[in-house]
Formats: sequence, structure tokens, C-alpha cells
Amino acid sequence: MSDHKLRNIFVQGPITGSFVGEKISAHASKTNIGGHSIFLGQVRADEIDGQCVTGIEYTAYEEMALETMHQIRQDIFEKHHLTCMHVYHSLGMVKAGENSLFVFTSSKHRSPAIKACEECVERIKKELPVWGKEILSNQSHKWKENKN
Repeated sequence: MSDHKLRNIFVQGPITGSFVGEKISAHASKTNIGGHSIFLGQVRADEIDGQCVTGIEYTAYEEMALETMHQIRQDIFEKHHLTCMHVYHSLGMVKAGENSLFVFTSSKHRSPAIKACEECVERIKKELPVWGKEILSNQSHKWKENKN
């Protein structure tokens, strides 16, 4: 592992509305920010093989994921000149209807925040070693495949 400080992005279980609200409220004192962009990834109750997804159990190769997220963060900060970026991803069980990913970007103007948020979500989905086991209503499971 390199000598830079890695930010822990993982939370156990779902990302709650109160958690999201706290993170947003903490930025009220940062008067150099003019725009925020927020993405919340919610677990869908998809139908798979005639069964309903009741939740997703997330696992990760945490050390590698944190290193990868650090690089994504550096790349996006340099490219979009952000003021802040916060990323939180669930581990463990998240039920259908609950949030499992929270990306929050901030910048002096709205456009960089919006573009950075979208790029960050796409890179997380493609690059982070995080896996989701979709739990079905009959207690069987399928490994989740990321789609747009």
C-alpha cells in the first residue's frame, strides 16, 4: 500500500436519508461552493427467473477498492476542479428500496459538479472490486451484473 491516506468509503448496510442529509448539511459553511450534484443508487426489486429481488448482499476487496477509489478521486478532482467529493458504498445486506451508493460532488459552479458526479458513478461501476449477490424471494441468489 502506498503512503497516501485512503478515505474509507464503506458503510455497513443501507445508506439512510438521515446520513445523506447530514453530509449535505455539513457543507452549509463552505461558502466557496456554488453547486452540488448527488447520485443515490437504490436497490431495485427486479424480477429474475420468475423471482423478485428482495435485496443485495455487497462484498468487496476492500484494500484494492480503497486504492482504486483514491485514484478515481484524484483523476476527477484534477479534471473537474472540484471543491469536495464524497463517496459511500454499502457492504452487507441492503433491502430493495434502500440506497447502496451515495456520490456527492461540489464545485464553484454546477457544471463541473454534475459532470464529475456522473463520471465518478460510471467509474465506480466499472472499476471498483465490489460485488453484489442479489437475494431472490425464494432465498436463491444471482451475482449482479452492472448495467447502465
